[in-house]
Amino acid sequence: MKRTAKKVSKKDLSANLRKSKKGFYITIIIILLVLLLGISIIAWPKDSGSEAELAKCIGEHSTLYVQYGCPHCKTQEEIFGDDIKYLKMIDCYYEREKCSEIMATPTWIVNGKQILGVQSLGKLKELTGC
Repeated sequence: MKRTAKKVSKKDLSANLRKSKKGFYITIIIILLVLLLGISIIAWPKDSGSEAELAKCIGEHSTLYVQYGCPHCKTQEEIFGDDIKYLKMIDCYYEREKCSEIMATPTWIVNGKQILGVQSLGKLKELTGC
């Protein structure tokens, strides 16, 4: 069986070349946009000021009762990270006399009400009105 080469006109070649170039440029633009997005996410300064302000506000409107060796208390502390310093905390292991009403840790006291367990920042924001 003999194959015959299909003749392609200059017009067809020119159209294919334009499509090829267009696809190439679109691909390059998409790659550049993805790179710019990635760089901006990495390099953009984190808004830690607002997180610190939230922690300060929560600290002003609540007290956190924890206990040395309590894994859930550690989880609660990790949620705040470095901003934990803004909270009013009582460690019931060392200050037992202040924890006579506390049945479990971590416990939050907000507006005189006990909230047991690990709480999210969103929940604490809601409870304290921050």
